[in-house]
Amino acid sequence: MKIAFCCTGTKPEPWIEGLRAALPGAAVEVWQAGARAADHAVVWAPPQQFFDEQPQLKGVFNIGAGVDALLKLKLPPKATVVRLDDAGMSVQMAEYVCHAVIRHFREFDAYEADIRVGKWSYRKPAERSDFPIGVMGLGVLGERVARALTQFEFPVMGWSRSVKQISGVRCFASAAQFDDFLAASRVLVNLLPLTAETLNIMRLDTLSKLQPGGYVINVARGAHLVDEDLLTLLDSGHLAGAMLDVFRTEPLPPVHPFWQHPKITITPHTSARTLRDQSIAQIAGKIRSLEAGQPIAGTVDLTRGY
Repeated sequence: MKIAFCCTGTKPEPWIEGLRAALPGAAVEVWQAGARAADHAVVWAPPQQFFDEQPQLKGVFNIGAGVDALLKLKLPPKATVVRLDDAGMSVQMAEYVCHAVIRHFREFDAYEADIRVGKWSYRKPAERSDFPIGVMGLGVLGERVARALTQFEFPVMGWSRSVKQISGVRCFASAAQFDDFLAASRVLVNLLPLTAETLNIMRLDTLSKLQPGGYVINVARGAHLVDEDLLTLLDSGHLAGAMLDVFRTEPLPPVHPFWQHPKITITPHTSARTLRDQSIAQIAGKIRSLEAGQPIAGTVDLTRGY
């Protein structure tokens, strides 16, 4: 069995070594133009040339949870496309979102600003009941985030394309319930996959439906958010702030207004990093299952985009 590794911007040696150890007997090689045919591929942001030269692939394993960039390419017709369904990312995402929510709710950002200028300040504690949190996207990562937030006794809502049931979470589903979900939320957390239906989903008319003083946390994809609309709602006072980890252009351009806006906190796409050892173990297990004709988790529905 031959496995091709084609991950742009990723140091290949540790991955190659790990995959060879996890799949003894498999030939694991870094892809180069003109390489011989492989059975499976481990990829991140591969060029179209890679797939043009490898039409026989049986499995394409993406080393991240999001596959929107991959699905823009012409893929091998018979390949099963597989995403990581956790590999240590869900706990990181829960940490990040809980930190963002608590930092805003407890006004730690305002205390930090006061301390920097030598001001000893006091702020009246807010009520958790006044901070209902809406989580958009209830897949593996979204469900973990929603469950984590309930531990801090916030009212938690979730919205997804299909009906979900999560203990302690009020779940909404489908376009018919989207406006009700937004109106019930003061804090909005985005964990949706990026598809044609979710592109620009956080825009003026949708974000305006959040409760006054709303707060936006985007940890999915930059193209979910219309930047200018967020700025408009922040400057009008309808939104109190935002914490953003993903952007339409990455790295975020130096001239982008998000850098200097006083109500926006940015982080460099670090909310949930791919953990190599866990990812290798998961990918190797799925390759073995595919070779044995067994079903696997994380298979991408190409018509839905996730």
